[in-house]
Amino acid sequence: MVARTFARKMRLRESALLVALLSLAACQQPAPPLPPAEAPGPEVAEAVAVLHPTEGNQVTGVVHFSRTAEGIRIEATVSGLSPGRHGFHIHEWGDCSAPDATSAGGHFNPTGQPHGAPDSAARHVGDLGNLEAGEDGMASYSRVDTVVAFSGPRSIIGRAVIVHAAEDDLTSQPTGNAGGRLACGVIGIAAPATE
Repeated sequence: MVARTFARKMRLRESALLVALLSLAACQQPAPPLPPAEAPGPEVAEAVAVLHPTEGNQVTGVVHFSRTAEGIRIEATVSGLSPGRHGFHIHEWGDCSAPDATSAGGHFNPTGQPHGAPDSAARHVGDLGNLEAGEDGMASYSRVDTVVAFSGPRSIIGRAVIVHAAEDDLTSQPTGNAGGRLACGVIGIAAPATE
């Protein structure tokens, strides 16, 4: 009887040990390989930034970016401005969460250049010059830029567009003395335009 009980206990221990060993072996099996990385998606052809006012301001607008053979066409329509010129820049971070949009960081400048005009040989990638608002507070902007890009180190995708309170003098370092931030919008990929 004692021998039979002892034998039964031994079989139970052996069974438990076998289950533990099988479980351990299953855990040590290599994970199935991941599927190969997907091929890159199509090149970005269009991007857009919707401008929202910073705290205490009413400036709104939309900035469209589109790839052309000559470069990136930038077109903006902005309202709620005081008449005159207002600095217009791409900033380094796509973060407009701070009430004054300081969360967007400084001008987008991956090449370490001095601040300048949009047509200067040396300029920040984000230097777009000025918007000019009429008496009705409306401003429009249109130019083809050969410095900004949709890919690579000069990519503006995921960065922020800022409209400033004052005119960019195009020379003062590092921001052109353009004053506070009136509106901010993050640049995102847009659906390609349909013809």
